[in-house]
Amino acid sequence: MPNYPYETVDVFTDRRFGGNQLAVFTDARGMSDAEMQALAAEMNYSETTFVLPPADPANTARVRIFHRTAEMPFAGHPNVGTACVLAAHGRDRGGILLFEEIAGLVEVRVSRDAGGRVTSATIAAPQALSLGIQLPVDAIAACAGLAPQDVLTTSHPPQQASLGVKFFFAEVRPETLARATPDIAAYRRLSAANPVLEGRLSVFFYAWDGVNVRARMFSPLSGTWEDPATGSASATLAALTLSLSDKDNIAFDITQGVEMGRPSLLHVAARRVGGEIRATVGGGCVPVLRGEATL
Repeated sequence: MPNYPYETVDVFTDRRFGGNQLAVFTDARGMSDAEMQALAAEMNYSETTFVLPPADPANTARVRIFHRTAEMPFAGHPNVGTACVLAAHGRDRGGILLFEEIAGLVEVRVSRDAGGRVTSATIAAPQALSLGIQLPVDAIAACAGLAPQDVLTTSHPPQQASLGVKFFFAEVRPETLARATPDIAAYRRLSAANPVLEGRLSVFFYAWDGVNVRARMFSPLSGTWEDPATGSASATLAALTLSLSDKDNIAFDITQGVEMGRPSLLHVAARRVGGEIRATVGGGCVPVLRGEATL
């Protein structure tokens, strides 16, 4: 029976047992789709990645990303963590890695400390900002156990947006963020009322704290009750925020995971490029465990 090595890291943090957990299977050749999905469910992290040879040898790897119940086209912390793991194995080229993913090619830049240890990475989202449907304020508020007046609509109503994976964004009053609690029945009702969602409903609730943001992300229908750090959503929020302004670029920090006891810090930036809005997200990464799975 084949053995598949894996490493776990904590992403968007500079210390163990903070940030968002990730398992990286560094050589998934020979593994079936069903085995990948089963391992992701077994690991029980928000995502698990599986590294395969690239279709184009100019790229670093093909990276497949699974959450507990399905494969994802793109995600933030899996790319940051996978890049840091592979770079620690010497797989980067001048600090750059290129990952082939369903949503497109993802470029990652890693940083090292004075001793050469990989400490962080920044990814460029594979797609430009795109906007989807809007949802009623009262229904979105109910998903987090909040009242409709807790959701702010001065900048935008609850809005679907994507840089490769779709999220809904709802700005809330700062004092209400800490008491938000996902209501799975409300998620199910809202999903059933909007078949276009195809059962996927991930909501990023955020509040401005000066020039930076505090956030929480709930996606109970896909098995993630709460996510301690959502890189793809954070980058998308930067892009969405820029789209609502007349600026050419924007950058700020997002704090997430505090209520879970896994504080995370994400650095996001967005810029206008040829009529499109592109975004990046970056942060730290810390090794935690190594092991192997026998299938």
